[in-house]
Amino acid sequence: MTDRGLTGVLLLGGASTRFGSPKALARLGGETLAERAWRVLGEACDERLAVGKAADGLALPFPLLDDGSEVRAPLAGLVAGLRAATHEVVVFLPVDCPRVDATALRALGRACREAAVPPTGPLPGAYRRSVLSVLERRLAAGALRLRDAVAELDAAVVELDPGLLANVNEPADLDRLRAG
Repeated sequence: MTDRGLTGVLLLGGASTRFGSPKALARLGGETLAERAWRVLGEACDERLAVGKAADGLALPFPLLDDGSEVRAPLAGLVAGLRAATHEVVVFLPVDCPRVDATALRALGRACREAAVPPTGPLPGAYRRSVLSVLERRLAAGALRLRDAVAELDAAVVELDPGLLANVNEPADLDRLRAG
C-alpha cells in the first residue's frame, strides 16, 4: 500500500533584508507569521517540520531543524525538509505567505507528480522525496534557483486563488494584508 500521508515543511531560512526584521516574528491577526504557518500546516498535514537557520536564534514555539547549509536559499530548505520527511509527498510553505490555507496545501499535495506548484512560481509547492537527488545536485553545484530546478521535474501546475499567494517582503506588504 502506498504512503498517502503528507509532510508539511515551514521554511524559515530567509534573511528578511527587505523586511528589516525577522518576518517569522511579525504579527498578523494576533499571531506571528511563523505561528500562523505552523497552524495551517497542522490543519493540512500528518507531520510538520520547521526548517531554517538555527544560528538566527528565532524564539519559536516549535522545534527548528537547521538546514545544515551556509547558503540562504529556499533550495537548501527543500533539501533539508525532504531529507527529514517521513512521507513521500512534502508540501513547503514559506513563512512569508500568510494567506495560504490548508485547502491549497492539500491541493498541491494531491496534484504532486514529482512536484506541484502554482502558476506564479515554485513556492508554496509540493515535492516528492524521490526528487531529492536532483535538488541535492543543484544545491552542491550552487544552482540555487528553485524555478530552474522545477523545470527539470515532472511538475503539475495547480491553479490557486492568487489572493492566497500574497507574499510579505516589506512591512508595507504586511500592512496591506492587515488592511484588506
